[in-house]
Amino acid sequence: MNLDLFASLFATLASPALALVGPGRAPAPLAHTYSIVARDPKTGEMGVAVQSHYFSVGPIVPWAEAGVGAVATQSLVLVDYGPKGLELMKKGLTAKQALDQLLKADSTHDGRQVAMVDAKGNVAAYTGPSCIPDAGDVQGDQFSCQANLMSHPTIWPAMKAAYEKAQGDLAERLMQALEAADKAGGDIRGRQSAAIVVVKGEKGANPWDNVVVNLRVEDHDHPLVELRRLLRLRRAYNLEDQGDAFTTAKKSAEAAQAYAEAMKLAPDVVELQFWAASTMYQNGKKPEALALFKQVFAREARWVPLIERLAKVGLFPNDPKAIAEVQAQATKGAPW
Repeated sequence: MNLDLFASLFATLASPALALVGPGRAPAPLAHTYSIVARDPKTGEMGVAVQSHYFSVGPIVPWAEAGVGAVATQSLVLVDYGPKGLELMKKGLTAKQALDQLLKADSTHDGRQVAMVDAKGNVAAYTGPSCIPDAGDVQGDQFSCQANLMSHPTIWPAMKAAYEKAQGDLAERLMQALEAADKAGGDIRGRQSAAIVVVKGEKGANPWDNVVVNLRVEDHDHPLVELRRLLRLRRAYNLEDQGDAFTTAKKSAEAAQAYAEAMKLAPDVVELQFWAASTMYQNGKKPEALALFKQVFAREARWVPLIERLAKVGLFPNDPKAIAEVQAQATKGAPW
């Protein structure tokens, strides 16, 4: 056998990242994976969730835009399907019309796997004949599950069943679909990265307010476990923000409930407790705030001197008595 040819062939097959997609075309990522695209009929939210044995799948596979739709582009990836699919749906094309148009323009589409959902809940999916088996897709009410290079062909049906049975918001149901695929056997190569993106059903005036969830796990032995942890933290910080908003609006009962739920979701995050205590202290909830400060300082004394720094920039009362009262909650003798 020609050793140079063998070496070249081995280098191509051994590369986990790139593959040639046709004469004159640039290399494309090999994001063999499983994913789900969906629209929530109740809220209008749309999203994509994905897991793959591929480094940093988040920037490659999932695409979503508020008021427009969501796209998953995978297998022998042509990333163009993501942004161009959204652009076409934004112009008024349905998910199927957008996908059909892009497939027609793609001369090497046999290795693609793409799914789309538009803002009206229309769904379209394509699994090319050159996708590495096991590969396939299945649709339900306003969602599509798709996978390639799987351990066996029960993966995408398992995702569909899990999504349809799941309770909670869209992010939670997408997450449960991924977990079902993993439990059923998942990618035949194993696990590496994961991502979840959820956007609002209608586009608001501020683009930064249109994203509900945008989380990525770039490289991890158990990416879905880590993604689940990050989703829990996202919810906790959202509740903390709600608590601050309620406090500003003088809705103390609602604020207390939001803070309590945030701390329950993420009891390991001391910072959430610190900011909750600071906000409560400044809004007439001093006894509760001081008790919480005491817990914070007992766990991490590094937060004690931050009170003075906040006071200097107007984020805490610039009152020596108030500062001393809070810092007195620190454990005596603790370095800070």
